[in-house]
Amino acid sequence: MGAKKKAFGTRRPVPEFVESAIPDVNTLALEDIDVSNPFLYRQDQWRAYFKRLRDEAPVHYQKKSPFGPFWSVTRYEDIMFVDKRHDLFSAEPQIILGDPPEGLSVEMFIAMDPPKHDVQRSSVQGVVAPKNLKELEDLIRSRTKDVLDSLPLEKPFNWVPMVSKELTGRMLATLLDFPYEERHKLVEWSDRMAGAASATGGEFADEGSMFDAAADMARSFSKLWRDKEARRAAGEEAGFDLISLLQSNEDTKDLINRPMEFIGNLTLLIVGGNDTTRNSMSGGLVAMKKFPQEFKKLKAKPELIPNMVSEIIRWQTPLAYMRRIAKQDVELGGDTIKKGDRVVMWYASGNRDERKFENPDDFVIDRRDARNHMSFGYGVHRCMGNRLAELQLRILWEELLKRFDKIEVVAEPELVQSNFVRGYSELMVKLSPKNDS
Repeated sequence: MGAKKKAFGTRRPVPEFVESAIPDVNTLALEDIDVSNPFLYRQDQWRAYFKRLRDEAPVHYQKKSPFGPFWSVTRYEDIMFVDKRHDLFSAEPQIILGDPPEGLSVEMFIAMDPPKHDVQRSSVQGVVAPKNLKELEDLIRSRTKDVLDSLPLEKPFNWVPMVSKELTGRMLATLLDFPYEERHKLVEWSDRMAGAASATGGEFADEGSMFDAAADMARSFSKLWRDKEARRAAGEEAGFDLISLLQSNEDTKDLINRPMEFIGNLTLLIVGGNDTTRNSMSGGLVAMKKFPQEFKKLKAKPELIPNMVSEIIRWQTPLAYMRRIAKQDVELGGDTIKKGDRVVMWYASGNRDERKFENPDDFVIDRRDARNHMSFGYGVHRCMGNRLAELQLRILWEELLKRFDKIEVVAEPELVQSNFVRGYSELMVKLSPKNDS
């Protein structure tokens, strides 16, 4: 512990979160509404809270949350305004609501402003360029088939580890050229790095486990980086994975010598490539359970899959928000946000804004404007891997429809404790095969 403390500095006090029943939002005064409470999401009570804020205080100040004071922006158009105006609202130094554990204030390009953001993002954007995605499609499909063909039939199993985590772990290992047999580590690191209680109210209150995850990740990727460097120096042609792309770019080729940026950008690529896709893979099944007529509609018209993928991502909103800091005093919704204030863009609320989407809480696979969801963000920070996520989800549903007549969620899903990741820890599913005879 002494060495760890020396390396990472002294620890901030970690907010403590004790679960209790979420009260009816209509029993609360406006100033007492705190949408940062992680149990609001774990107990699936968040929709009514955001509806009240959208209707009565769309730009809402919470001055005494466990994470400190912050503004909530909850309407679609207001969120768009904040997201696009990086001249008024800074992504630095973090995109999460609370403070990361002391010593783990890593730097990542999603939490940088232009021009530094643009330079670092451009170095890795090629991995999800259209040409590369086309080449990846056959690999994604073969792995999806392999996973689906290994699932038990007519018997409940937990979809989260067996499908959602497995498929995203395989994809991450490919994108990073990480040892395939150790791909489970990528998912574990993602869970721990995105699950800090101090930052998101997540379940990992033991910061020691986060430091261990960060150190383990740094060791593994440093070894991978040095190995690639040596092979390239020996004349091997550079690959098209994320590590090789970083090494090939003049501005990021020395990233390993900037440890907090090195860890931060790898964390971003892992969390971004894992949590969002995997929780949409689970969320689609939950949506079908709640709206069974949509599965009948899908079986009758499989050509709706691409539009349905957008609707799944809107309905699930796998990352609930992004945070900004006001660079100057800004008037928004009749309120004055002061320079230095924290501003939270609640994508989960914007995607349920009745001013933008008709019957927004319904899951409608042929929704006309499903692609206008804000789960990927807008402006310079729009999600780099959005097309890859859509491709993975499209292939998953194409292959599911080929194999299974029924996809039943047989128990209430268990939701993760977090105000940031809208995800699932358990989803019990039973599959019935198609009778092709």
